[in-house]
Amino acid sequence: MALVAEFEIRCDVLPLVEASAAVPEARLLLDLQYNHGGRPLFLATVTGSSRTAIEDAFDDAFDVARWTLIGRAGDTRRYQMIPALSLEEQLGDRIDDLEGLEALATADAIIERIVVEPDGWRQTGWFADRDAFEAFSSFWQRHSGFRLHRLTRDCDPEPPGDGLTDCQHEALRTAYELGYFDIPRRVSLQEIASELDIAPSSVSERLRRAQTQLIQETVAPTWPPLPNSRSQPSPSE
Repeated sequence: MALVAEFEIRCDVLPLVEASAAVPEARLLLDLQYNHGGRPLFLATVTGSSRTAIEDAFDDAFDVARWTLIGRAGDTRRYQMIPALSLEEQLGDRIDDLEGLEALATADAIIERIVVEPDGWRQTGWFADRDAFEAFSSFWQRHSGFRLHRLTRDCDPEPPGDGLTDCQHEALRTAYELGYFDIPRRVSLQEIASELDIAPSSVSERLRRAQTQLIQETVAPTWPPLPNSRSQPSPSE
């Protein structure tokens, strides 16, 4: 079954990350044009920054050979760029498994959106099945920082009113993807805490609150009601 995932890849040598770090107030969306051989063209859409600041950042970026302003609407500008390096050259010092990187390009997946941030990419992608997603996420977990924000089935609507906060949703999803609910468990609370960059006690609290909320929204309202477990047992019990 196809999946749609939203996630972060924390790697400061990804294309245009240096430019984003130079102008952190800019919102930079990137589209890679793979039909241009080993060096896919960059198409960058920029808002929230002065034209001078972002173009100076492109001039200084090590991974941009040339850039051209190809469109403008209000304070949004669109640029086409010729990269200075192939992806293998750009990532080679950080990622030693270049064959694995090339394999990702042919995987049964489509990256639909890339938001460039000062320390990596935030992406939304379509994956043909869980195996395709796990191959992708496992690669980046081995070679950089990877954090999953949301994973849903393709074409499924958002779950109505599950009542979870964003932090609870992130903790529950991260614990699930890392194998905390597997039998036997594959990770500890400490490992989940490291992934989320919070204390283990905070992870435990978020998971308990999330599970309680989901039980209240799903199991508790079912009919007939469950027996009142809080009632006092009779003397004969």
